[in-house]
Amino acid sequence: MVPTVPFPRRPVDACRPSGTVRHWYENELGWATVPGTPVELLTGLRFDVLEAPAEAGYAALRHLGPGSPVAVRADRMWLFVAAGTAEELPGLLDWLEWGALELDLRATGAGGRVEAPLPPGLVRAQSGRGDASPEGAGRDGTGPGGTGAGAGAGTTAPAGTVVTPDESSQGAAVWLRPPEPGCEVEPFLPALSTLGGGGGGAPDLVRLVDTMATECHRIRLRRCCAQPLAFS
Repeated sequence: MVPTVPFPRRPVDACRPSGTVRHWYENELGWATVPGTPVELLTGLRFDVLEAPAEAGYAALRHLGPGSPVAVRADRMWLFVAAGTAEELPGLLDWLEWGALELDLRATGAGGRVEAPLPPGLVRAQSGRGDASPEGAGRDGTGPGGTGAGAGAGTTAPAGTVVTPDESSQGAAVWLRPPEPGCEVEPFLPALSTLGGGGGGAPDLVRLVDTMATECHRIRLRRCCAQPLAFS
């Protein structure tokens, strides 16, 4: 008798044909991509990407407008911010008096690239769940239980968007709040025109960064307190 051998688990990339993904970004959004697989987005042209632990990202969602794109990848959150933010971040952290501390907060800007999150139409729906969200997120996309600091206007993922824990837990980037095809993204991105306020009605980058830095510091302190004491 021939032994039954289970079929190998299908990798995430098998569910995200690169041609379809690339077409969505280049033709629907007008975003530049990098040749090759998986599809990657060029940063520093129309946006930079601010990355932090997802917990810190959820706390900062209240500072974003409804059109600000947000993605998650495993336990990390990517907030799409105005181009040039990566260069401004070190000075902004110094001005906010966070510069002397090691924070799990970084930005990718000019000359960089990030994995292209899976377009909303290609994200696999969970059986029987039309409101799936990243692991640990509430039904409204604000954080655990839906009562996190990000609760409020502009924190809910668009209706019909399905973000599955399965995709995120396997390391694939997925949209929590996807960009709108046919709409310019720049007016909705957190920007730094003058310290203390974004320009032209854009979300305030200063408050966004300060909130994320605060949460990153809390996470770091919590992890330090959880480590066992070393005795010589």
